[in-house]
This record gives sequence, C-alpha cells and structure tokens, in this order.
Amino acid sequence: MRMSRLFLKTMREAPAEAELASHQLLLRAGLVSPLAAGLYCFTPLGWRAIQNVQAIIRDEMDRAGGQELHLPALNPVELWEQSGRAESMGDVLFRLADRRERGFVLGATHEEVVSSLVGRTIQSYRDLPFTVYQIQTKFRDEQRPRGGLVRLREFTMKDAYSFDTGWSALDDSYAAMFEAYTRIFARAGVPVIPVAADSGAIGGKDSQEFIFLTESGEDEILLCSNCGYAANGEKAEFAPSAPVEADLKPMSKVSTPGTKTIAELASFLGIEPRQTNKAVFYRADGKPVLVSIRGDLDVNEIKLKNALKANVVEPMDERMVDAAGLVAGYASAVGLSDVTVVADASVVEAKNLAAGANEPGMHYVDTNYGRDWDAQVVADVALARAGDACVNCGTPLETRRGMEMGHVFKLGTMYAESIGVHFLDEDGERKPAVMGCYGIGVERLLAAVLEENHDDNGIVWPAEVAPYDVSVVVLNSEQEAVSDAVNELEPALLAAGLSVLIDDREESAGIKFKDADLLGMPLRMTVSPRSLERGGIEVRDRKSGETEVLAVAAAVARAARASS
Repeated sequence: MRMSRLFLKTMREAPAEAELASHQLLLRAGLVSPLAAGLYCFTPLGWRAIQNVQAIIRDEMDRAGGQELHLPALNPVELWEQSGRAESMGDVLFRLADRRERGFVLGATHEEVVSSLVGRTIQSYRDLPFTVYQIQTKFRDEQRPRGGLVRLREFTMKDAYSFDTGWSALDDSYAAMFEAYTRIFARAGVPVIPVAADSGAIGGKDSQEFIFLTESGEDEILLCSNCGYAANGEKAEFAPSAPVEADLKPMSKVSTPGTKTIAELASFLGIEPRQTNKAVFYRADGKPVLVSIRGDLDVNEIKLKNALKANVVEPMDERMVDAAGLVAGYASAVGLSDVTVVADASVVEAKNLAAGANEPGMHYVDTNYGRDWDAQVVADVALARAGDACVNCGTPLETRRGMEMGHVFKLGTMYAESIGVHFLDEDGERKPAVMGCYGIGVERLLAAVLEENHDDNGIVWPAEVAPYDVSVVVLNSEQEAVSDAVNELEPALLAAGLSVLIDDREESAGIKFKDADLLGMPLRMTVSPRSLERGGIEVRDRKSGETEVLAVAAAVARAARASS
C-alpha cells in the first residue's frame, strides 16, 4: 500500500479529552475516528489491526476445538424474558419493536440465542460435547463510555459457548478455553493474570477474568504476593481480624449523644471499631435493606446484590432512610421489623457488639446475634481492602488497578433449564446440558495492545497485530537509483508473504520518520541516496532501535524473520 493513496490522517497532538495512552495513540495514528459517545469508525489501518487480533483469536479458538458460527444481533425479547435477563440487565439492553410491535433487543451477549439454537438441535448424549464461538457485534447502553475503545456502546466480542453432559466434562472444556486465552493474550503482546471474578449478569457457578494490570484500568484487583491469590475487588475474600473474645453479657441501652459515626461511638465507649455493629442502608429492587457488618469493615455492594439475588441495589439517601423509618447514625437490627436484614459473617461470629438502639442519641451495648436480633440473610458481604489478610495464607493483600481482557464462566444449567437445552443420557433420562461461556472484547484487546506496546514516539506494534509488517520510507524518489531500489524491494517483500506500507508522499524526511515511529510497524526500511551509498536499504527495528544497512535480499530475509 502506498501512503499517497491511503485513507489516513495522523495528528501531532491528541485531543485533550483522550486521557489514556491507547486512546491518544488511536487518534494520533488515525486508527479510529469518534462518531458519538462509545461509537468509533475504524480507518483502513485500524481495521487491519482489528482483523489481525481476530485472526489470532480464531486461530487459537480453532486449535482448542471451537467451531465458528454466526448468530443474529437482533434478538426476540421473549428469549431474554425466559432467562430472566430482560429484567436483570435493565437499562443496559437496547430495546426496540418492529412494525407489528413485537419486542426485540440488540444482543449484549448471546447465551439465550445459542441456547435456543442448541436446544432445537441436540437430542442425545452422543451429540455432546462441543464448543461453538462467534466474533460478533454487541450492543450495550453503557452509562459512561470511556477510554476510547475500553468501554463502548457498540463493540465486537468473541463469545464462545461449550455444551457438556456434566460438570466434570465442563471442567475439561473450561480448561481448554483457559489455555486458549493464555495463548491469545501472549501472542497479542498483552501480559495478563487470571483472577477470581464475579459472574455478574451472565450468572453461573465460577468465573475468572484475565486482567491486564495497568494504572489506567477501571477494576481494583486484590493480590497476595505470597501464595498468588488474585481476585477482582468485586469478588475478593479475606480473613478479617479476629473478634474480641468475651463471655456473653446482657444487652443494655446507653445514652450516646453525638455519636453518629463508628469512630465517634468507639471513642465514646472506649472500645475498638471491631466491637461495634455498623448499620448500612440500601434499597434492593425498591425494598429497604439494612446491612449489619462489623464496624471496622465496609460493605461490598456486588456481594450484597448477589446475596439478595437482586437486580438493582443502591444506597439509600437521607430521604429514603426517613421514609423507611430508620434513624441514621443510631440504627440496628435489634427490634427492627418491615426491613430485610442482611448480616455479614463478621457480626454473626462476634460477641457483645455495640449497636444502634433505633433512637437518636442512644445505643445498645453487648448485643449478640441470635439472642438479641436475627437476619433474613447471612452472607459474606464485606469489602476486601489493601492490607487485609489473604484468606489462604494470611499475608497482607495488595491492590492494583487492572483492565479486564477476557472472562470465562462455568454457567452450569441455568440457561439450559430456562431456555430448554436437554439431551437423553445413556439410560434414556432427560437432562439439561451443562454450559460454559467465554468472552473477549476485541476492541478492548486492541486498546490494551497499545497501552502495553508504545513509547514516547508512538506505537510499537507486536508483530502479529501490526497493520503492516514493514514500513518503507522513500526519500528523494525522483532519483532513478532510489526508484529502482523501491521497485526491487516492494515485490520481493510481497513475494516473501510480507505486508508493506510505502511512504511515497511528498513530505519532508522529518515528517515521514515521525509518522513511521507514530504508526509503529515492527520494521522501518529507508530507501534514500544515502542508504544506497552505504550499500543498500537502512533497516531499523522499531522496538530496539537497532539499525543496519542491508542489500535488498538480506533486508527481505531480515523482515521475514521479524514477522515469524
């Protein structure tokens, strides 16, 4: 491709709103152009990079036994109502109706559709196992699209689905996808770590995310430097400090004026925060919820949402608290009715905790779970924080920022049962298929490639993702010797199976070299009177900066080695 004919416009400076390095480079290198919030047009150069990412994914999915198919992006809403996700995914779904007023959604993911397809196809255990996948457009009405390609409203996902006869068989399918993901990210030049994760709206039993650790990531990751435990902050477990041991005491009420916070209460009573019972107010699907948790801990709202099996959980504001008849700063579950109470495991295990008396300026001391109050739900709803003890080995946890690159789920039978994916086993018994689900955001992976692979001058493409293998900078093309060298070099590179971008524009050498560095192809070859005087083609490695002058044949061989 000659740059004089390439549809491309580079920029010296990125727009001020582009904060992430990847976003800046995408715009400066002209790979994308914004259309609206969370919507981007890809230029030919950017689309070549996307296609290379997809090629890596396809190669590894096929290698792992996946079979590619294609599912409609327009889905009947009835399927989503069958699974319950028409409600649980809420406003994230784009909804529309046809001319007959039949409801549809734009596919945010495709568990329902693939389950419907497979349910109409399989009959016997002999039809299993298999894994199917697609690389398809997805639509999500994100409230806050961000980071260029990091969070979009329209994006491309590789979503794969495995179908097995049982859980042990699912373990094998899951392991195959896990290994495929490891290879995909390594080939794309993005270092990742697997972490335990919350399954979110997808649902299922177990899930893991592949996280690219970067300060520009929007996820908080908890890591143990000793045993290797790693989990997303939404899922992370930890070992709380031990409660204060004591014999049970009778509950009594005391005056505690001006002690609305845990710190104020602990200071007033001369106790530690872990000897208090903190009340936190939420609404779950519109209904009031009081969470009881030890005063030295915080609530993890994702864990709370899962414990309640709720679609929407939100903190109560002051107006909501008053409407529910709760007393801010002095509330507890003691004597409380008409409010769902969730107890964190920390307060169930602790003894003689100070808790609100549901009266302004008053608290109970020496309250105990099961004797003085109860809860409808008991669960781990505590938020893990830096410095908390690892649940496995007790080492203080560290926190890092990270970007989710891929997610693998053990879905189990939830979609098989709701949509109807059944088979007859060897004994003729009808059973639901056991499913797994595996997703990678293609555009987000491209963004991570740029976050990890750049320098002050621009992109440093990994060989397998680069839009072109070689960029050729031509200087003084009007000279016959230069023109002849280019005419010899270009077909030789193409014959070696290499893709070539030739900068034949009528621009200065400085502009051409700056654009070559910005666009970041793995090798830059310069054809100029000076290089020819020195013996041939100047070849520069974009990553190392090493430069050598080679004859045409040697330069082609050098490029072939770099791309392999």
